[in-house]
Amino acid sequence: QVQLVESGGGLVQAGGSVRLSCAASGSTFSINAIGWYRQAPGKERELVVVISSGGSTNYADSVKGRFTISRDNAKNTVYLQMNSLTPEDTAVYYCKAIATTKAALLIDYWGQGTQVTVSS
Repeated sequence: QVQLVESGGGLVQAGGSVRLSCAASGSTFSINAIGWYRQAPGKERELVVVISSGGSTNYADSVKGRFTISRDNAKNTVYLQMNSLTPEDTAVYYCKAIATTKAALLIDYWGQGTQVTVSS
């Protein structure tokens, strides 16, 4: 089992910055990849960025050049630095981990989400 706890959301003005944190606990050794998704009102949840255990990243086109994912392995924490925010970035941001079970199956774990609201 993996537990994920996000923090760092809030209200920010357009053009501003926010840093989100995702602290993982439990069977963190089983995590293959971890990343951020977001869901805006009335829209489907979408990928923001994911980072693999090897360090490779995959960013959504809409956030390239503005958002940066990083991790602190010692703290089992992943960060999402979001710069140049626009109202279109307003959403609930979720941390997601993809882990391997003892049966060699892949399983997704989700955090509870943190709201980011960008005012114009």
